[in-house]
Formats: sequence, C-alpha cells, structure tokens
Amino acid sequence: MSTYVIAEAGVNHNGSMDLARDLIEVAAEAGVDAIKFQTFQTEEVVTNDASKADYQSETTDARESQADMLRNLELGLDQHEAITEYCEECDVQFLSTPADVDSAQFLVDSFGVPRIKIGSGELTNGPFLLEVARLGKPVILSTGMGTLGEVEQALGVLAYGYVKKESRPEKMDLERAFASDEGQSALESNVTLLHCITEYPAPVEAANLRAMGTLEQAFGLPVGLSDHTMGTTVPTAAVARGATLIEKHFTLDRSLSGPDHEASLEPEELAEMVENIRCVESALGDPRKVPREPEWENRSAVRRSLVASKPIEKGDRFTTNNLAAKRPGGGISPMEYWKTIGKTSSKSYKKGELINE
Repeated sequence: MSTYVIAEAGVNHNGSMDLARDLIEVAAEAGVDAIKFQTFQTEEVVTNDASKADYQSETTDARESQADMLRNLELGLDQHEAITEYCEECDVQFLSTPADVDSAQFLVDSFGVPRIKIGSGELTNGPFLLEVARLGKPVILSTGMGTLGEVEQALGVLAYGYVKKESRPEKMDLERAFASDEGQSALESNVTLLHCITEYPAPVEAANLRAMGTLEQAFGLPVGLSDHTMGTTVPTAAVARGATLIEKHFTLDRSLSGPDHEASLEPEELAEMVENIRCVESALGDPRKVPREPEWENRSAVRRSLVASKPIEKGDRFTTNNLAAKRPGGGISPMEYWKTIGKTSSKSYKKGELINE
C-alpha cells in the first residue's frame, strides 16, 4: 500500500494568498497526496497574554504575543475557498488541522474534508476529541509529547464519540467504549496514529522511530510519522519501518519570517523526500523470501554444482578426492555432496565435467 504523504504548509503562507498558491503548486509538483493548512480562531486557541514557545520567539518578533502572531496567520472563509479551489485545480488534496470545534465543523460543512488532522497539542483535549469524533470523519491523531496511557485515553474519547451520542461521558464510559468491539471497530475504521516529536526542529537523535512499532502493537491501528527533523532521512527511514503516512512541514524559503519556516523542507527537498519514499516502497516488496525475477537468470551463473575434480572412470566410487563444488549451477547441488560420496559412478567423467547421476 502506498504511503500517504502530507505536505504540511501549516501557517507558512504568512497570511498571503500568493504565497499559499505557490505552496500548493510546489506540493503538487513534488507528488504529495495532500497539502495541509491550519484552521483556527485565535480567541478559541490562546489567551491574550499567552507567551510563545521558545522556537516561535526565535523565528518571529519576540515582542509580539502568541495571540497577535496567530491573528496574522488566521485564514478566513474567502481565503479557505481560494485555497481549496486552487488545490482542486492543481489536483492535490486539501486538508487542514482545526484547533477548535467550530473550525472542525467549518471544515466538514463548508469543504467536506475527507479526514481531520488532530494536532499533538489536542491529545489531552477531551471535549475537542469528542466533538471531532461526532463529526463522523476519519481522524489522523498526532501523539507528540504523549505517553502510551494518554494515547489510550484519547482513543477512548474518540471511540465513545464515534459510537455514542450522549454528552458528558464518565471516565468508565470512555473505558468501556475503548474496550468494546464496536468501539474498536470504529477506531480501526477511522483512526491513524502519528508518532511525533514536538520540537521545531527536532534533533535526529530524538526521533525514536521504534515507538511507531510500540503504538502499532499497543493499539492495532495504522501508524505514521509527523516529522519535525531537518532533512529527509528520518521520514524515509520511517517508511522503511512501516509508516503508512508521512507528514512534513515545507516552505518556499527557510529564511522567511514565521514560526515554522526554519524547521521546514524547501521545494527541492520536498520533491526529494517523495521520491525517496516511493523508492523505499518499491524496495520493500513483500514478506516472502523467494528469488525475485532478476535472480532466476543468475542462479546457474553464480551457484555451484558437483563436478569431477579429476577423471572418473565408470565403476569408480565417488570420493572426497574426486568430487568438487564449482560453477556453474544447474547440476547436482553441493547439498547432495555427502549423499553422493561412496556411490558408484555409472559412467566416466572428464575433469571439470558436471556429475549428472
């Protein structure tokens, strides 16, 4: 199955529709499956006095509040319409990460998004998770900063939201929903988990790709990677380890002002990542250990057969002194060496001649 690749434009449009269109073109040319933006209402996300994360202060005006920064990056209805129309024109799927319930509803009702991405910051936002699940769309759930227990709790809320319509569930209701056959079936049909390290950029040594296997074993759900490391090595390695989805930030230019540009791929790197991922997919093959098509023709050239190491007369016994294993293959396998020793030759052989009895 082909890895689903999401080019994360996020807020790298810097509030400019021209820049957003350029990003869409770059994503489409790179061959990704989807380009993802962010949809939010600043007042629903942060308080007016909320401070920025360290990486945001380093890449934007440190005197500006997080709320002011987000207001400049917020997309309105007209901008969403322009973006979705251009995505359709460029034949790349539009996705967006909502940061509040109204934004999630807006994406579903106004643009019919096929799935909803839930960012790592909302892993413990129970009320939000519940309402998103009740929209009835598949979700991609990032698990950055989370423990295995927190992921299970989040899945319990999603399971409840998918299968129950009652409000204000108790803790046991969530646990029951997660444990039920109906809840598990809903999760299997709707949820992809993303391993994620929430740091911008994330050090390669912190990537911890083995955790993808832990998530898959624990929950039996498709697992991918939301990657914040620099370069393309880590997402490519994740595909080799079984990632079903890769999400990666990209920009037109890492030197642009904005919170996420510095930790993003530039256009050539995005195309390189997609090419590498498709190459790895092709190389993975299937679990069967059998000769692949090109190998069949090489077997006789590089394998060995039993041959006469010296002239053998009819009636002689085969011994360790007159038998050897040499190329080409196609004759008696050297695995039959011990079985052949001591047998009587039914014909004469010249030195180097393949034994054929």
